[in-house]
Amino acid sequence: MQRIRGRAASGGIVFGKIHFYQRDEQIVKKRRVGNPQLELQRYEYARSTALGELDALYERELKNIGKDHAEIFFIHKMLLEDYGFVEKITDMILGEGVSADYAVHRAANEIASELGHSEDEYIRARTADMLDVSRRLIRHIQNKSENTPVFEKNTILCSYDLEPSETVMLDKTRVKAICTCYGSVTSHSSILARTMSIPSIAALGKTLNESYNGCDAIVDGYSGILYIDPDNATKRRMIEKREEEGRKRELLQRLRGRKNITLDGAEIDLYANISGLTDLKYVVDNDAGGIGLLRSEFLYLQNDDFPDEELQFYTYRRVLERMEGKRVVVRTLDIGSDKNPDLGSSDEVNPAMGIRSIRLCFERPDVFRTQLRALYRASVYGRLAIMFPLIVDPEEIAAIKAIIQDVWDELDQQGIAYSKDVEIGIMIETPAAVMFSDELAREVDFFNIGTNDLEQYALAIDRQDMRLEKYCRPHHLAVLRMVKMAADAIHRYGKWVSICGELAGEPELTEIFLAIGIDTLSVSPTKILPLRRKIRSIELGDREDILVRSGIIPPSDPKHYGVYFDYSRERKYVRGRKTNK
Repeated sequence: MQRIRGRAASGGIVFGKIHFYQRDEQIVKKRRVGNPQLELQRYEYARSTALGELDALYERELKNIGKDHAEIFFIHKMLLEDYGFVEKITDMILGEGVSADYAVHRAANEIASELGHSEDEYIRARTADMLDVSRRLIRHIQNKSENTPVFEKNTILCSYDLEPSETVMLDKTRVKAICTCYGSVTSHSSILARTMSIPSIAALGKTLNESYNGCDAIVDGYSGILYIDPDNATKRRMIEKREEEGRKRELLQRLRGRKNITLDGAEIDLYANISGLTDLKYVVDNDAGGIGLLRSEFLYLQNDDFPDEELQFYTYRRVLERMEGKRVVVRTLDIGSDKNPDLGSSDEVNPAMGIRSIRLCFERPDVFRTQLRALYRASVYGRLAIMFPLIVDPEEIAAIKAIIQDVWDELDQQGIAYSKDVEIGIMIETPAAVMFSDELAREVDFFNIGTNDLEQYALAIDRQDMRLEKYCRPHHLAVLRMVKMAADAIHRYGKWVSICGELAGEPELTEIFLAIGIDTLSVSPTKILPLRRKIRSIELGDREDILVRSGIIPPSDPKHYGVYFDYSRERKYVRGRKTNK
């Protein structure tokens, strides 16, 4: 038996045979053409054909996977029509005199390379969409038909990677699970697998290859493990796990519509973090109380240029309407040249700490105003809150409010409807913001604590560098104490605070966050019902005692200092002398 570990993309346990799928290779060679204008016409005809194909796919999949997930094909249309992508191709054909298929191949790979170097997993996952679009376009330029593979029953489909258009064409009656060597749990292929209820594992690595074609296997989509030629003990264990997971799902579904309330009556909101329209289905299916973080940068990273006001307005309106009056917190543009070099300065030594997020918005007020106009126009369709990232100084909030006032004046002059009843909040994600939290709290309606960046900046540890894991203690007390400082500051003004980072979804911290008084936890949609179950099992009792035992606050009675230091796992000092207690 061989066991290969990847990343769990879609839950479920499947027994079957491996079919290692390799798509027909597209051969694209660099060659000069005699008539560039004629070659441009070939490209434009192929693009028109591909757009029509995507329209047909969208209409068909509306019935099969629903509007939210059929939006994938709308996004692919946007990529095909993107001005920057089209301009690159056109310039290569006319300026360099190269063939249309080569121009598409090179332009797509340049954009995919930029996306693939991002530290953000969601953005890296968009490379598959770019390559999917380019292959479709090249296929039409080369006038080749699409090859549709045929699978046996109980197939475990394995591949180096799978494109969204390939995933959606799968026969669910035969393909029971998907395993890919590369890819991501946030890719559109993984999202589609979850939508289609197909167990899936991504990023299994080069160990998985075509030599396993025809082997018996078990896919554990909960743990992200592929078992090849499993032994009898593993088969029995997987059967038991499948039955147990089924019972868990049934119990979790009973929590739909229930309150997030502890045994002794403390209540907290559970919201969802999303990165685009395709995530909306999971928000509704998992009974989220609202959206605590909509990462608006997904609109910007699918284009070489900034999205226009109408596209943004359409997107925000769709989200607000779908949420039917529940709060939707939209984070304004939160990128820099580390995520897309075209959006920032290419000569930044450390772009992750350079002209990014709110700083980029101040540098490009035209872009910022466009987003704010779209947001306020959409505000009449639901309960909108706007959140600004990387705020470190109260003066930045004053500057934002001045721009908002200008936007209101413009909309008034143009007779465009909007609502002023929109909450304004900020991300707390730097030590500076924590230390300024009292001053910042006076100026806004809410805080949203981004524990991922707060941990990185506070501990001087790059989250992307796996070598540093051993230096980063899980649930570091410095970070938890900063969470409490920020929460206390905003609560002094009778306002609310949310946590939207990874720590929000960790059940072992739920009791601590309740004791701190966090008003909202915003997590990935699939974590909502498990967290609800955790909350409903807690008896909170003495909040101060929980925080003392957690090492977050010192006790009011000095005789309990031994407990405080012991729980915090630091070297123990009580009244100036070392102790082992």
